[in-house]
Amino acid sequence: MTTFDARPQAAIGARPPGWLSTILVEGRPSECDAVFPFQQRTALEPACVATARRFVDQTLGAWGAPELAFDAQLVVSELVTNAMRHGGGAAQLRLLCHGPELACVVADHSRTVPVTATPDVFSEYGRGLRLVDALCSAWGWLSPGGARKLVWAVITG
Repeated sequence: MTTFDARPQAAIGARPPGWLSTILVEGRPSECDAVFPFQQRTALEPACVATARRFVDQTLGAWGAPELAFDAQLVVSELVTNAMRHGGGAAQLRLLCHGPELACVVADHSRTVPVTATPDVFSEYGRGLRLVDALCSAWGWLSPGGARKLVWAVITG
């Protein structure tokens, strides 16, 4: 059973757009779909963020959408960092393109929901999801079952 969480800490509703939901929940294939599986031993190392950024750059270049690369790299960096810090490590990065929309989906090893923090001026952390919210037309998470979740963000080009 898939559950959607719409807690008030998420600035955007937690339901993904219909096209993304059919792919993630129902398992329907997508024409532009690229998956990067993180190795279990490196999923908690900071270098996996740089690897994820390179994957985004290479994939979007191959898809002919390099104009989305900068924003997508920032979003993926935040989602992968959150997976490392709060989700037991990043399990997988998936990029999906549907018309002018690009979805960045990070699977991690926890069902703990993302929380948009309210950092003070001196906080070192807590701004990542606010950045994701600013760059994306929608973002949220879902729990497809088991002990993991998918955090997704959609960038409109």
